Amino acid sequence: MSLNHLQTDVDDAARGLDEELSVSLDAETRNELAMLTAAYGPEETDELVRRAVHELFRRAVETGNLDFHLRSGYDCTYDEFLSGMSYDEMTGASQYPDLDDDTRYQF
Repeated sequence: MSLNHLQTDVDDAARGLDEELSVSLDAETRNELAMLTAAYGPEETDELVRRAVHELFRRAVETGNLDFHLRSGYDCTYDEFLSGMSYDEMTGASQYPDLDDDTRYQF
């Protein structure tokens, strides 16, 4: 997988999400959402769900969890995704040919 595959998968997933997303809740999630609704008092629970997604995303980025999964599945990081190029492309390392041990020190 690569940066291009990740971009394609993100675009496909975004197209697959509707403006309104219906989610079935288990008992634990329902109780937690009810507690948050009582505590924060939003007009609609949709606002709490949006906040939850933002918080999960922020934590995944800050802890490196998102990069770990992206590196495992797509061989890139979130920073590479945002910039649209790999670290090798950013640093110019990809412009030089790979040298094997036999030709490494030949001039």
